[in-house]
Amino acid sequence: MKKLAITICAVLALACSPTVEKNWVKVEGNKFVDGEGNEVVFRGLCFSDPVKLVREGQWNENYFANAADWGANVVRFAVHPENINSFGWEETFAAMDEGIEFAKKYGMYVIMDWHSIGNLLDEKFTNDMYITTVEETYKFWRTVAERYKDEPQVAIYELFNEPTVSGECEGTTWTEWKEFQEGLIDIIREINPNAVCICAGFNWAYDLTQIAEEPVRRDNIAYVCHPYPMKRDQPWEEQWEQDFGYVAATYPVVCTEIGFCLEDEPGAHIPVMSTPEYGERITKFFEERGISFTVWCFDTSWAPMLISDWDFTPTTQGTFFKAYLQQFKK
Repeated sequence: MKKLAITICAVLALACSPTVEKNWVKVEGNKFVDGEGNEVVFRGLCFSDPVKLVREGQWNENYFANAADWGANVVRFAVHPENINSFGWEETFAAMDEGIEFAKKYGMYVIMDWHSIGNLLDEKFTNDMYITTVEETYKFWRTVAERYKDEPQVAIYELFNEPTVSGECEGTTWTEWKEFQEGLIDIIREINPNAVCICAGFNWAYDLTQIAEEPVRRDNIAYVCHPYPMKRDQPWEEQWEQDFGYVAATYPVVCTEIGFCLEDEPGAHIPVMSTPEYGERITKFFEERGISFTVWCFDTSWAPMLISDWDFTPTTQGTFFKAYLQQFKK
């Protein structure tokens, strides 16, 4: 009887312990690891926007099943301020709840992305669809942290898509932006201490040179880069190393937007025009450094597109990246 009582107590203790924490991806040194301590390299796809896809009738299991079929182990939800406000916050989060369940079913992690472009602290933005405020940004991340604090599948919180302080958006220093990100991380961690937060530098999330002297002073974080092909002239590799690659020796790096299209393809624009050579060289650069990535964009109209129709026919870059991701498909 005594042995049975001890067994029952052990089972109850296990049931009441916070075992969910063991499932969370976390940062160890310059790597992501899963709950069993295995290294995780994220290789996946950027979704255009949950609300856009709902409105077009494409936010469904088939969409997620095709992402998994391409070989993605992670998908990125690009949540635009204009869309969440016009569609409704609860409606948007309800759609994302459904999407997270689909991602779980197909074994894919989720990156939650507050998708704005500009100077958040001075509230200057490059387009009306990105207009937000500091307070609304706090609201978004409090909502994410509370809603998904027990959901390890939502593995990464991308605090702000593309900070820029040049041209019409100039005004904020790196020190000010770094300190803002630190404060935002603190707000998130009060609700979800397991959240991995990823932080972007300036120049539309390309430039991480500031990290050498002024890194973000929080644990369990990583850095974001968007190294589109025209951000630098060729040869690329030495410049990539100086601008962001060096960071991967110390911290995890997630290139949450990469991609290209040919000059004569629909949607061609600066800084994305290139050829499959870019795909070959950027992925080789990532693999040599353990850098994670998601490719923009798993959509038929937001360039550079990975698909040309809703039968998921690959574009030029889609053909390259689908074949590349298939190598890692389990």
